[in-house]
Amino acid sequence: MAKSILLLSDTHGYIDERILDWTSKADEVWHAGDIGDQSVSDALKATTPLRAVYGNIDGHELRSEFPLNQRFVLEGVDIWMTHIGGYPNRYSKEVKDEIKLNPPKLFISGHSHILKVMNDKKLGLLHMNPGAVGIHGFHQKRTMLKFVLDNGKIKDLEVIDFGKRGKSVSS
Repeated sequence: MAKSILLLSDTHGYIDERILDWTSKADEVWHAGDIGDQSVSDALKATTPLRAVYGNIDGHELRSEFPLNQRFVLEGVDIWMTHIGGYPNRYSKEVKDEIKLNPPKLFISGHSHILKVMNDKKLGLLHMNPGAVGIHGFHQKRTMLKFVLDNGKIKDLEVIDFGKRGKSVSS
């Protein structure tokens, strides 16, 4: 059975009703790190099942609840999620060797605050970084990704663009 996924990152302690409106439309929410505060993960878990990794700003409480890396298979898709992972041809040193030895079908990272979806043709994987949806950081736009996993396929990818930081733009 297909699963709809909402992917977000870099909330830095920020959550609002607009984000939560999207979480309630997904089968699962994935957070790619820099959650920032337990209240954010609690709010996400209250609406939809949550998978998350901790990021470099996350303290002991979040690090004790979530791992640095999550590697799992869902709907026939091998997924690896981490906070600081880089992207095709520029993977971080922490993941570079392992990703080459055993590439997932979907590699997710956060940290850069830059929305990026790209294929790695050498390794046969899709890389996703949802950008940042929080209001703290250097990013200009607040973004998330929504997609469907279905029988080994990643499909129906949608960018959720909240517009410029501090501005109220309807999605």
